[in-house]
Amino acid sequence: MSHDRLPPLDPASWSAPQRACAEEIIAGPRGALIEPFIPLLRSPELCKHAQRMGEYLRYRSAIGLRLSELAILLTARHWNQQVEWSIHAPIALREGVSSAVIDAIAERRDPPFEREDERLVHAVVQQSLIDRQVADATWQAAIQAWGEQGVVDLLGIAGYYTMLSFIMTGAQTPPPPDRAMRLPS
Repeated sequence: MSHDRLPPLDPASWSAPQRACAEEIIAGPRGALIEPFIPLLRSPELCKHAQRMGEYLRYRSAIGLRLSELAILLTARHWNQQVEWSIHAPIALREGVSSAVIDAIAERRDPPFEREDERLVHAVVQQSLIDRQVADATWQAAIQAWGEQGVVDLLGIAGYYTMLSFIMTGAQTPPPPDRAMRLPS
C-alpha cells in the first residue's frame, strides 16, 4: 500500500518563502492549500509559479471553465491521477460536462459528446498525450474555434496538469477524503 511521501507540513515549520507561497494560494480563488500544492510547497518558488499558472489556466483560460475542466479530466485520466480526478470531476459536472461524458472518460470509452467543442477538446488533448502531435485538421479546427490563444491555453492546461500528475504520483499524494469521485482501476 502506498503512503503519502510528502504529507502536509505543520504551518509552524514553514520557512518564510513557504509561508508567503501558502498565504498567496489561500488568499486566491482556491481559498485553501489544496492537495497539488502540499508536495509543491517543498519548493516554494516552483510552487508559487505553478500556482499562478494554474490559477490562470483553471479560472481564466481563453477556452472557459467547462472546456478547461474537460481537458483536466482527460489529462487526469491519461495519467491515472486520482487527486486531480476527484477534485475536478465534480467541477466538470457543475460546469456542464455531462455525467455520460465523465463516466466514459473514467472508463476509457469513447465519450458520447453532444457538443462539438467538447469533441474538439478531446481530440486535441488525446492527440497531444497519446500521439504526441496534433493532426493538421484538428489543429485548424481548434484555431478556428478558439484562436491561437485558446489553443495555446488548451495545450497549457494539458501540460500543467501533466506536471501536477507527475508530482502527486511521485509523492503518492492521496485524494481529498471528502471527494467521492474516483477513477476505476
